[in-house]
Amino acid sequence: MPELPEVEVVRQSLNKKIKQKKVKKVIIRNPNLRTKIPSNFKNFLENQKIIKVERFSKYLIIYLSNKGCCLLHLGMSGTVHIVTNLKKKNFTNTSFYNSPILPKKHNHVEIIFSNFKVVYNDPRRFGFFEIILDSESLKKRFSHLGPEPFQKKFNLDYIYSFFKNKKKNIKNFLLDQKFVSGIGNIYASEILFFSKINPIKEAGLLKKIECKKIIFFSKKVLLNATKKGGSSIKDFKNILGKKGSFQKDFKVYEREGLKCKTSNCGGIIEKKNISNRSTFFCNSCQKL
Repeated sequence: MPELPEVEVVRQSLNKKIKQKKVKKVIIRNPNLRTKIPSNFKNFLENQKIIKVERFSKYLIIYLSNKGCCLLHLGMSGTVHIVTNLKKKNFTNTSFYNSPILPKKHNHVEIIFSNFKVVYNDPRRFGFFEIILDSESLKKRFSHLGPEPFQKKFNLDYIYSFFKNKKKNIKNFLLDQKFVSGIGNIYASEILFFSKINPIKEAGLLKKIECKKIIFFSKKVLLNATKKGGSSIKDFKNILGKKGSFQKDFKVYEREGLKCKTSNCGGIIEKKNISNRSTFFCNSCQKL
């Protein structure tokens, strides 16, 4: 599943291409995504100018000239393609998941501009579109989510009080979008490695210094991943011809059985399943 850095890469690609462009036509080839595409989706978007493309957590927010906006969540396998022609070797994918070029199947939504189109592809159909009418409705839509790691609210007072007397392990908290928005499985393992915290440690047992490390390294890891174009698990390029390269910097993720990269550590990377998610950690750096 795309995590915050990968969704941010999509946002940057989209914003650069469609900002201040007018939607000419919308084609819905299959409305049956995770939730059904709203019946007024086509009329809501057509003839509107795109003001900008923003992001919160793993959601893309496309602001429109009618003061409303369109939300897009990529789900497990959703990708956004920008198509200017159909040459076989032309990279269309705005990020680094699945096909680097526009697939022939599972192209569910097309948003057409004057000389290009944006195509939403999703084989598993876990992604979805939503219509938001105004800023208050948008605020309400995200009210159940915790702050992003980059927001001021994600501070020591917030997380230390949130963790107080909690028995749940810290790995699960980092994946809990009600606690913090945007962190997924890959980056949770990396953040905990840099923080030198064992993923199964109870959150309520964390000291303030450990909470500070989580705040610092959440920002650092996600910013670094975004800077490097996200994590390309497969060797694909985006429409700018760039590859996500953060996977080359993985310290623990998918490194089971390998030596820890920390100087003079000597530890080995282990893998555990925590709540049915693969979790990687160093058996020396991250002792309980």
